[in-house]
Amino acid sequence: MRDREAGSYEITAVAGEAVRAFVPAPLPPGAPPLDLAGTLLARVRTAEEAIVRLELAGAMVPSLDWFIYAFVRKEAVLSTQIEGTQTTLMDLLTFEAPDTSDQPPPNADVEEVCNYLEAMRFAREQLADPRGLPLSMRLLNATHALLMRGVRGAQKRPGEVRQSQNWLGGSRPGNALYVPPPPHLLPALLGDFEQYIHADDGLPPLVRAGLLHVQFESLHPYLDGNGRLGRLLVALLLEHWGLLSQPLLYLSLFFKRHRPTYYQRLDAVRAEGDWEGWLDFFLDGVATVADEAVASARDLFALVADDRRRVLAHDGTTVVAARLFELLPRHPIVTNAWAVAHLATTKPTAARAIEALVGAAVLVEVTGRKRDRSYAYRAYLDRLRVGTELDA
Repeated sequence: MRDREAGSYEITAVAGEAVRAFVPAPLPPGAPPLDLAGTLLARVRTAEEAIVRLELAGAMVPSLDWFIYAFVRKEAVLSTQIEGTQTTLMDLLTFEAPDTSDQPPPNADVEEVCNYLEAMRFAREQLADPRGLPLSMRLLNATHALLMRGVRGAQKRPGEVRQSQNWLGGSRPGNALYVPPPPHLLPALLGDFEQYIHADDGLPPLVRAGLLHVQFESLHPYLDGNGRLGRLLVALLLEHWGLLSQPLLYLSLFFKRHRPTYYQRLDAVRAEGDWEGWLDFFLDGVATVADEAVASARDLFALVADDRRRVLAHDGTTVVAARLFELLPRHPIVTNAWAVAHLATTKPTAARAIEALVGAAVLVEVTGRKRDRSYAYRAYLDRLRVGTELDA
């Protein structure tokens, strides 16, 4: 911990009472500057090495598209769970599975996760397009609009920087745990924030990503959705700066596991200027999650390889069944109607393909019905959904 001013307070009146709103100082931290020596420097190096291993793992896996498909969905579920949704990974994948005649409409929590996926897709496409929006407040505003479309908070000006005071915790700003800057200061503060994204201050990119995440959370520029967008920002920064060529690192699982410490570290930055303590936590999360992603990738691909051999050795396997198996990692819940459409085959042939995969102990029927049945690649899903279960 350093003796450092992390910002100042402005007294503002909200609903007739005086409120102390925190105004963070511009990045990078100064007076004194960040101390990246010793243990913290080792954290930086360890996190950088873990990112390199993750990038190499992504380059070597035979089916990067379904690897990304799986991890993006896991992150979407976890990030929205942190905000209070009750959606699990199975809820999302079941909703994304082909329709059955009696499928219920999606609930609001599932829609929030779907919005997260759409917002991420949009932001990445913009950054990849030479004519798209750069990583800027314009891009974050547009991404926020998709994130909040038609769900909780949809009435809270999606895509627009707030023009009223918000707060965290408590029933009003006067008893809140944290009060972000008043709205009239946001244009200048967000201008500084955007400028720092594109600055070159000599700090390692992972350190800068950690600083920008805290700054965004402290500014809390929207009336809702700040947490989800702040976590998504880290993934966008790593891809934008070239540390990862694909969206393979997501910190929501680490933040969910260590939620009290996460909030304590944010508070310590604001109260004591303890950026070093935050970075120690953040970089530990980067290294931990990156190594876990590499291990998970190896486990998933080993499972698929073993199951492929079992499918090919099974007496009932047909060419169509083998083709269906190759689609399962990106579509781990299937129906007969879906198989007909995606394999361009007949209902009886699709049914025999599904029966073969059930017989090879790859697919499991999960509805218990006689009609409109759904089948899940359960062993794959069991590995993927670790950490996405709802807290008891």
